[in-house]
Amino acid sequence: MFAAVDLGSNSFRLHIGKYEDGGIRVIKSARDPIRLAAGLDKNGNLTEQACKTAIDSLTRFRAILRDYSLNAVRVVATNTLRVARNSHELLPELERAIGYPVEIISGEEEGRLIYMGVAGVLAEPEEERMVIDIGGGSTEVVRGLGGHIRHVESFGIGTVNQSLAFFPDGAITAAAFERAIISARSHVEDAVHLFSFSEGINVYGSSGTMRAIADTIERNGMGDGRISLSSLDDLMQRLIDFGHVSQIELDGMKPDRAGVIMGGLAVLIGFMQEFGIEFVTPVEAGLRMGVMWDLQLRATQSDRRELSVEDFARRFHVDAARAHSVAETALGFFQVLKPATDSYARYLYWGALLHETGLVVSPTGYHKHSAYMIANADLPGFTTREQKLMSTLILGQKGNLKKISEMLADVDFAKAVLALRLAVMFMHSHITLDPDKVKVKLKSKIDLEIRRDYIKEHPSIGFWFQKEQEWWAGIGVDFGVKVLA
Repeated sequence: MFAAVDLGSNSFRLHIGKYEDGGIRVIKSARDPIRLAAGLDKNGNLTEQACKTAIDSLTRFRAILRDYSLNAVRVVATNTLRVARNSHELLPELERAIGYPVEIISGEEEGRLIYMGVAGVLAEPEEERMVIDIGGGSTEVVRGLGGHIRHVESFGIGTVNQSLAFFPDGAITAAAFERAIISARSHVEDAVHLFSFSEGINVYGSSGTMRAIADTIERNGMGDGRISLSSLDDLMQRLIDFGHVSQIELDGMKPDRAGVIMGGLAVLIGFMQEFGIEFVTPVEAGLRMGVMWDLQLRATQSDRRELSVEDFARRFHVDAARAHSVAETALGFFQVLKPATDSYARYLYWGALLHETGLVVSPTGYHKHSAYMIANADLPGFTTREQKLMSTLILGQKGNLKKISEMLADVDFAKAVLALRLAVMFMHSHITLDPDKVKVKLKSKIDLEIRRDYIKEHPSIGFWFQKEQEWWAGIGVDFGVKVLA
């Protein structure tokens, strides 16, 4: 049983689902329309009241989660927490409230998860499709074939920010809609060519806004009853006739959505016009369903992150033999060091596979280039926090340790860094790790024992050990080397 919590710009939502009969069945849902994006002040900070509302919401969600026996929980935050300047201050409080790590995911990762959710529900492996998800603060557009994603883009335009920008006082006019639609088109016009759109592609709308618009059109007999430009134009004219949000009376349009529906409608019309889309089919799936599918795949060893690492290494021409040698040796040392948990093992392995990606930039300081690339790349399946963790490991693979000294307070992380550094040294000295000939411990200091024949056969390792002693001494850690007969 899995839980997905989505900290969106418009609403916080929760899904609890169970994998059965090849699909995921949702057994519990919750929604809290907190309008987080509206809580951004003129300086781009979330107000104190907005932060309190968010914390209170997650406290309520935590009470729901307690009632279920869950195999995994994933909490993801989207556009508003991506752009809020003080999100780093709010994040620890949100984590305390919900009781789980909160991951601020990139727009591209959000799009990938949305597509996974839609693909899992549609189960059409050969269907050419586009998925559009209009959220509170951003809109994701994804092109794919069956379960395979071909292209994903995230645009910083959504229901809340568009409504605040063009309908700030609740007044609904034709001129405001015209400006809002043109604004939406301007966001996407340079990206249309990336999607190779054609008439044979089915287009799906996965957001709550899309489903609300579709429901309103159907219940009120607008246009042809589908999400088409003619139906959307009919809905827009009805809203203009009402003249103000407070006067809207339409079946299917809930009062809590009325304030942001104009922004979402303008985005949808603008995108359909720019892409030349005739119809959009709403689908009851999206980010939360995608998160649960991702958790299910991870539980069955089909981890998307493995493929991301392979693709990234291939794209930047990493020497596969060297990379795998370092990765296997690093894991070997990590096991010898006996960490309290294996929580860093996967990131150590993946970081080792990517430790030389920076060579594509320059052999000088390649570890710094590698660290920067991993921290800032689009790596599907990875969260920003996970990429930062691997980036720090990679940065610490050689040289001065002061640059990562704060992270080394975590003993298991320090063991992962030491394991990677030793693996890189062994690779440069052309040594294959033999656990019977090398022993290493890290407690208050580092104690390494090595057989004399290793030193004789690979004399450069002695030089590396001497440098390593200096680097660890720089942060106040003794590194003792004992040569055994």
